[in-house]
Amino acid sequence: MSERNPYSSRLPLDEQRDHLMVQVAKLYYDLERTQSDIATELGLTRWQVGKLLTEAKAEGIVRIEITPRANRKTSLEVALQQAFKLRDAVVVPMGEITDPALLIDSVAQAAATYLANLNPKPDLLGVSWGRTMSAVARALPSGWNPGAHVVLVNGSTTLQQTSTRTSAVAEEFAQSAGGTATLLPVPAIVGKSSTRDALEEDPIIERVLALAEAAPVICYGMGGVSHQSVLMSSGYLTQADIDRLKALGSVGDILGRFVDHQGRIVDPALDARTVGLRLEALRRKDRAIGVVAGEEKHQIAAAALRAGYVSVLVTDEATARNILEETE
Repeated sequence: MSERNPYSSRLPLDEQRDHLMVQVAKLYYDLERTQSDIATELGLTRWQVGKLLTEAKAEGIVRIEITPRANRKTSLEVALQQAFKLRDAVVVPMGEITDPALLIDSVAQAAATYLANLNPKPDLLGVSWGRTMSAVARALPSGWNPGAHVVLVNGSTTLQQTSTRTSAVAEEFAQSAGGTATLLPVPAIVGKSSTRDALEEDPIIERVLALAEAAPVICYGMGGVSHQSVLMSSGYLTQADIDRLKALGSVGDILGRFVDHQGRIVDPALDARTVGLRLEALRRKDRAIGVVAGEEKHQIAAAALRAGYVSVLVTDEATARNILEETE
């Protein structure tokens, strides 16, 4: 009669177990044996092999290091995903670079790469407008999502001419994808709440907003509350408006809606004059992809995360670290 393997009935609880974990890990990771083969060789069950591999990682016997070929800070990505229960995160290492234009371009490129590699790719995609989203549109590769339908989710008709075309995001997304765009050809902010209500009840505008609600994926930028705000340069807000919003505790805007540290609307009267998708809709999306970069955006990025408006964050290293430090 052959001698029975001592591990076939139950796993040891002492130092012998540590040696067994090393043996199982070596067979699995270094010698590329299957769990079934290891179980047969050592007289274990597949369940026991799986348990030993799990314990080996938990106790530090096995350390798995992700070394991406892409330029990414995976340790910060994991920390953000754990802290805010995110579906995904992309963090771009930028070293000591603080130039806003360079940060935006690098993060926009990472967002474009993320979108182009989505699987499955969305047939219907919602986008916002602004400097960051315009940079994402420029970075998208040609033919990245043939046949895609891109819908603009907030009003964008500018009152003043600017040096950059920050409002033509949906068209550029659709053109690079090889698809079509549906625009929201109304102002971002109107003069009266009754005007906003009338616009949103119009059958054409209502149809666009219904598309925005139906889009499973939304990609949007965030704005800081400063005199450099794109809403101010577009003619919707004055310096006095920005100063007043700061005094009310605003840390920036999401889809043109100004919020505080917790993502709560700071000026209901202004919000009632803002045309477009409501912020709570972002929580219902399969992917709400927030793209944000630069020191001016640290607080609004954190607010969006706290409020659950983001399920995928694309940002720079300094912003990621700042968010995590504040969280701790």
